[in-house]
Amino acid sequence: MSAPAPAMTRTGPTEAARSRPAAFLAALRISRRDALRARGRSALIVTMVGLPVLVIVFALIFAATADVTEREGLSARIGTADLRIVTLGRPDTDGRASTLTSPAEIMSLLGPGARIIPANDGSADFRGERGYDHVSARELDLRDPLTKGMYRLLRGRLPAAPGEIVVTPGAEERGARFGTTPAVTFKLTPMRVVGVVEHPHQTKSAEIIGLPGTLLFDRVDGRGTGWLADTPKPVTMADVSRLSRAFLDVQAPVAARDAYGYHDTEDVVAIALIVVMGVLEVVLLAGPAFAVGARRRRRELALVAAQGGSPGQVRMVLLADGVVLGGGAALLGLALGVGLGALSAALEAGRLIGGVGPLDIPWVPVLAVAALGAASGVAAAVLPAVRAARQDVAAVLAGRRGTARDRVGRPIIGAVLVVAGAVAAVRAIRSDRVWVLAAEVLALLGLVALTPSVVRLAAAAARALPLPLRLAARDAARNRGRTASAVAAVMTAAAAFTMAAVAFDSNLAERREAFHPAVPAGTVEIDGARLDDARWARVRTIVERALPGAPLIEAVAPRGTRGAAVELSVGQLGAPDGMYPGNPFGVSLPVGDGRLLEFVQGRRDPVAAAAFAAGRAVVFDPELVRDGRLRLYAVPFAGHGSSEAPRDLTVPAVVARAADPRHAIAVLPASALPALGLKPEARVLYAAPSSVRLTEEQEVRLGRELAITAGPVGVTFVRDIDSYGFVKPLLFLAAAVLALGGTLAATGLAAVDLRPDLSTMAAVGAKPGTRRLVVVGQAGFITALGALVGALAGIPAGIAVAGSSRPYGYRAWVSGSSPSFLDRLPPIELPWLFLAALVVGLPLLAALVAGAFTRTRVTLTRRVT
Repeated sequence: MSAPAPAMTRTGPTEAARSRPAAFLAALRISRRDALRARGRSALIVTMVGLPVLVIVFALIFAATADVTEREGLSARIGTADLRIVTLGRPDTDGRASTLTSPAEIMSLLGPGARIIPANDGSADFRGERGYDHVSARELDLRDPLTKGMYRLLRGRLPAAPGEIVVTPGAEERGARFGTTPAVTFKLTPMRVVGVVEHPHQTKSAEIIGLPGTLLFDRVDGRGTGWLADTPKPVTMADVSRLSRAFLDVQAPVAARDAYGYHDTEDVVAIALIVVMGVLEVVLLAGPAFAVGARRRRRELALVAAQGGSPGQVRMVLLADGVVLGGGAALLGLALGVGLGALSAALEAGRLIGGVGPLDIPWVPVLAVAALGAASGVAAAVLPAVRAARQDVAAVLAGRRGTARDRVGRPIIGAVLVVAGAVAAVRAIRSDRVWVLAAEVLALLGLVALTPSVVRLAAAAARALPLPLRLAARDAARNRGRTASAVAAVMTAAAAFTMAAVAFDSNLAERREAFHPAVPAGTVEIDGARLDDARWARVRTIVERALPGAPLIEAVAPRGTRGAAVELSVGQLGAPDGMYPGNPFGVSLPVGDGRLLEFVQGRRDPVAAAAFAAGRAVVFDPELVRDGRLRLYAVPFAGHGSSEAPRDLTVPAVVARAADPRHAIAVLPASALPALGLKPEARVLYAAPSSVRLTEEQEVRLGRELAITAGPVGVTFVRDIDSYGFVKPLLFLAAAVLALGGTLAATGLAAVDLRPDLSTMAAVGAKPGTRRLVVVGQAGFITALGALVGALAGIPAGIAVAGSSRPYGYRAWVSGSSPSFLDRLPPIELPWLFLAALVVGLPLLAALVAGAFTRTRVTLTRRVT
């Protein structure tokens, strides 16, 4: 009698679904054990994923804490009062203004039992230890309980008499120091500084505070008359609406709102691009570490597959590494970022930027950043997991190394993305810059997909190199799963920062081309075209005292026959609307004598001086002169009404050469003005750059002193275009940090992976220096390849970005035609020094650092028989 056949069981869908969580939990336990075993690799991944999370979370908390919302800053505006009322002393956009200006009228609106105190805002001039200056001014009795919380007393006491004021530290720095008696307001009233107070949120504000009726005499400078009010019952929105209908500005707790964010389409796209680039860089930097981990565990994973494990289960084991390390790094970065943010708020670190507020943690973006960090850690493990699931089980168990093979469709996809991104970038030049950047990111993703093929081609081209470098290139190509991610990380950083450097230099070249001042850069110009003779004489006295020893060159200001001040600017004959592209902002033309001509021209020119003495204008741009005449525009100063002079004028002119053509347009002799229907009046002074150097602060102070003493006077320090020389070093430093981080991580992992090869080399007699050169070659190969490809990709991207910020080309402007693609491109200027440092210097630096810190000593083991 035969035995019964054994019953066969089948795992149904429900049981399989139940087994997946258990399998994933088992994979998590395996990953946790492996992370503790390989502490160096785990620390590297945690740093790469967690550090960006920490930095961004801290930055978000710091910015939110320093940015005081309307509700958070309410106590600094109204103290302990129930509301603050300000009359709209000036008409609003609809031409309405409040007619309620007396305390009795305000009390009638608030009802019986209310109490109000004056609280007026404005600004005032003062003359302190460092001359004249301009600061915010408030009229407020800080001794009243209603003002509690508006300021903190740091030193001294509060004002108790009309001749006393307190100042903030910012006003102290400007010369109104504690214990001094500056002259305040246009009346130059002496006021004693009896104390120093600080705004609770705006720690760098420059303010003076005095009792009501002492600082804002004319009320013209203030923004209206105001009061702090204490009401017998809580203020409601109905009360706020009722007061607003009387054209009163009301600030009350019930009407305060927290800040809300609004982003248009371009803002959303910009944020999305930042997120994509951040995640991509983290994935590329952490990818080699996961790849080496997968390679080190390839026998373990092959055993799983040999015992019946599916490719999905093999992938799950490595994806669990991304969950454990990426998730743990994100949580660690989140905790440290929140902790540092809270510590910065407790220490009032916002004083560094002048904004101090209560601790504010924007949880939605903070948690989103942590989630993105965890997702980037998992994403970095995806590619190594996919490759591990496809490995040849028999070859791995036999101890043979598999050869890396590129996916057939990946180069095609990469090429399609690169072409599509380039075409989209060209088409997006006519739109907003953010769409150009989006197209560039698309092309960059295509380059990342092409990186394994690029690594293989570069390694094939390295056959002519010395043996250690050839071995390094061959190993990099054989382990493209590890090398390609590092090369792509370097390439991404190099492309992004090259794009920024090229766009910056090209835009700077365009600004230099457009910048065309009428006098040399560094000149101090004093313009008193609207002053009479007595006030102008006073101006000369003040300027001579402020600029001792500086030779002053006097020029004239044209006036119409009725005395209206007139500005003369150059035009271009034959150009649309007479516009002169070299001087698009209509800089006023200097008018004077032969001394002024020599100053502007920058050299002695007898021919030009003779023509100038004969009443002919001297022009330094040949395109401005046609048939021996120069075209001028005569426009009145603002507020002076229409001029009697015709708008379109021409004068006889000659062409001369200036020492610096960028800083000279033309000079008009004063003797030519009567023929134009204008009369000259000496109202302009020039101080040569070689004789005086004014800072922006000194320029403002001189302007204040002249305005207070003599009236409306313009003080201008003609500055050259700022080259912002610190920008490109910062870009290179950022690129170097990212490139070195990815290169050294990949090199260190490669050194571990190269131990069998290094042992073999040592066994056949290779010197330690030769073995070290292999590691050095790995670092140089990765950085050089990534930097070169990134620079080549970043140059056209930077040109496209620079073109997108240019609304209209000069050639189209002059010709009056519709702008073409070339018209939108600025003058292209490549940062050659930056590119050389990136493509040549950075690989050498990476190779030197790798050679100095990578251990290549091997220990030969004795075979046991």
